[in-house]
Amino acid sequence: MTGAPIEWITVPSPLPSGPLGVGVTGLGVAAVSFSPDVDPGGPAAPGAVRCTDRRRVAAVAGRFEEYFAGARRELDLPLDWRLATGPHRLVLETLYRTVPYGETVTYGRLAQRSGAFDQVAQSPGLAARAVGSMMAANPLPVLVPCHRVVASDGLGGFGGGRIGLDVKRWLLTLEGWLAPTLDWDGPG
Repeated sequence: MTGAPIEWITVPSPLPSGPLGVGVTGLGVAAVSFSPDVDPGGPAAPGAVRCTDRRRVAAVAGRFEEYFAGARRELDLPLDWRLATGPHRLVLETLYRTVPYGETVTYGRLAQRSGAFDQVAQSPGLAARAVGSMMAANPLPVLVPCHRVVASDGLGGFGGGRIGLDVKRWLLTLEGWLAPTLDWDGPG
């Protein structure tokens, strides 16, 4: 990791996981955590630096609020890719550029699309599993929409166990890929 330290903003969210921790630098958003009070790099962790730039806090919190309210399809925040390198970054950048709001891609198709795996043709399952691991390690969830990556036979996984799958379902419902259920608590 190079550059200025990451400063943290706590962003309210309607997600089943609760508020987000959003790590920012002078270059942009470098990290998003679904559990800001527990994550070792989160804003409540010992040694974490809180962002005190009111303009930056307002811009980041405002974009997330608009997105969660269904008023914004893209967060349009600059990204600091410092926490993703090599093939991981290539796959995440491919996801970011090629899978828009309301659409999904399978793990295997993202592996092919990224060009990060020589063995895709010989072992598509292996490449798909590698992409799954990369999605679980995505430092920029929501912004780099790993929730839009699904299994060829269903929803697939999402970090954080049961609550993580609930977050994935919530985001895919917000974006219209999944139909709302009777207990949907998102925007109408």
